[in-house]
Amino acid sequence: MAVVELDDASQWLSAAGPELPGPLAAEVWVFDETLSRVVMAKHRWRGLVPPGGRVEPGETPREAAGRELLEETGLRAELLREPAPATVRSYRPGAPVTFGLSYAAVVDVEVPLVPEDGQPVTWVSLKEEWDSWFPGDPARMRRHAAWVASRPLRSYGM
Repeated sequence: MAVVELDDASQWLSAAGPELPGPLAAEVWVFDETLSRVVMAKHRWRGLVPPGGRVEPGETPREAAGRELLEETGLRAELLREPAPATVRSYRPGAPVTFGLSYAAVVDVEVPLVPEDGQPVTWVSLKEEWDSWFPGDPARMRRHAAWVASRPLRSYGM
């Protein structure tokens, strides 16, 4: 269950009914151990975005997030138990909105990043703004990092 809701996600989900009108997406906000940086993928036209993608048939959103993280960054990370911020947003100009869940993980910056071909990945400071299709993401990630920092380690699966 999502603890944090963005973009009026629950209202959109209620209006959608029992069947989602489109694909389900999952992404991972990968923070360093100091919660001051996040891993971002350089998408060819979306700019810097968190690793993620479509939930495939037979997959849970959590499984999809882990799979996408491994495919796009080479990282295998334990996803934090909660929260899973929920979003409703469009991933292409003119495309219908997609319901998405964002998971979080904390990893050591010394673990090498192994990007997908044509989609570099890098650590980005949370103190900075960055060019992204989703301009609200830096502020959302900063708030989430502060929330994670306020929790005892045992409460979020580490």
